[in-house]
Amino acid sequence: MSEGGSSDVVGVDIGGTKVAAGVVDCGGKILSQVRTPMSADGEAHAGLMAVTSAVDSLLRGRLHGPRTIRGIGICAPGPLDPNTGVVINPPNLPCWRNFPLAAEISRIYAAPVRVDNDGNAAALAEALWGAGRGYRNVFYATIGTGIGTGIVFDGRIYHGRTGAAAEGGHVSIDYRGPRCGCGKPGCIEVLASGPAIARRARARLTEQGARSTLLDLAGGNVNAVTSEMVGKAFAAGDALAREVLRETIELLALWLGNTIDLLEPDVIIMGGGVSSMLRPLFGDIRDHLPQCCVNTRCQEIPLLPACYGADAGIAGGAALCSAVSDCIQDPSKTT
Repeated sequence: MSEGGSSDVVGVDIGGTKVAAGVVDCGGKILSQVRTPMSADGEAHAGLMAVTSAVDSLLRGRLHGPRTIRGIGICAPGPLDPNTGVVINPPNLPCWRNFPLAAEISRIYAAPVRVDNDGNAAALAEALWGAGRGYRNVFYATIGTGIGTGIVFDGRIYHGRTGAAAEGGHVSIDYRGPRCGCGKPGCIEVLASGPAIARRARARLTEQGARSTLLDLAGGNVNAVTSEMVGKAFAAGDALAREVLRETIELLALWLGNTIDLLEPDVIIMGGGVSSMLRPLFGDIRDHLPQCCVNTRCQEIPLLPACYGADAGIAGGAALCSAVSDCIQDPSKTT
């Protein structure tokens, strides 16, 4: 890496089908970004090359000026070890099993590297630069295909004893509920994620046989209904979609009520595609909280939309390397 001048960090977001990388300045602004395909099903080296291809493409032309790159932060699917930067066995990245991602990237680019899961990293980005800026203790939830969470106390990610903390999407609120992909019954993920909303809508359509805007959006095919369609139908005033989302709000309020009683964060931030769809109903979640909390001051906690939308992974990766977060780590010095 070149020297001299002010410095930026690189944030990398690795998914099952794509790698997104961006150059981010010290204020959390994404200056440039690229997206390239991810090779998730091949050999470990092919997956690594997919990541370096994105970073190389991003940095091409960036290092000829006065700015330098002082670190690379990577959002990767878990399970992983944030202390060593080893990716353990992520289901949607079968190419990597006990793969030393941080050490490999650090070796290639001669820069400090930090690796963490997407929920933790996005929570840190929101705490440092986004909706959580100015709050000491932040609880972040991203709701989409799944539900991920992150906890930030005093500017630092709370990892727990082994790095496996903050799996809030797998907190059960119904021990007799449907079985989650993780194996537990009644996790909030299996009840209130995007696929769960779609399943509930399809079941209501089948049971009630009612005419709904949802059927029009799905071309008359009940099995084609998605959570995005539920959101569009709700916005159009559809009664069935409103019923489905009302139940979703009640489930989320119960889950967040438990979170408040356990952590009492200074702020709750919600991101992800489903959260964007539910944003007009944040007030309804707040209204339900007193029924779901022992804490009588639960409604004093702000419930805010996340600032970083589709770029949460890039910003989160960069946040891991922020000087403010004090997270830069050279894997070669890890014991």
